[in-house]
Amino acid sequence: MVILKQLLDKMGFRNKINACPYLPFRKSNNAHKATTIIAAFITSIWCGANRFMHTEVTRNDAALATLFDWDAVTAQDTYKSFFGKFTQSRNYNVSDYFYSWIFDNFQFDNFTLDVDSSIITRYGDQQGAKKGYNPNKKVVYLITP
Repeated sequence: MVILKQLLDKMGFRNKINACPYLPFRKSNNAHKATTIIAAFITSIWCGANRFMHTEVTRNDAALATLFDWDAVTAQDTYKSFFGKFTQSRNYNVSDYFYSWIFDNFQFDNFTLDVDSSIITRYGDQQGAKKGYNPNKKVVYLITP
């Protein structure tokens, strides 16, 4: 997590969040800062969270709060409330704002993005596999990390 913190600091992530005019800012005096909400959410994802409930793991980690300088770590309801304020237009504006920032800082010279996919047929119960699209032939896809 120290490396994530260093990466976010080097990128100027907090400053960029604070400068974003499209984020929903909360009006309560007890409200968490948008920088804390977003950084804590990203940290939760990096720690393996894939549901709002999983963010409670990072909420109870005092070392992370100290490392990232969070006054208080947000609860799952805070994330739901914050992201619930995103409309289609707000989502578009925020995405455009951050994607522009990211791609303006990349130097693309002679790079090629090659995306490929492979389907492996598996029968029976396979861990990490999902049922395929053909209901007559029970194909599953092996998902490898």
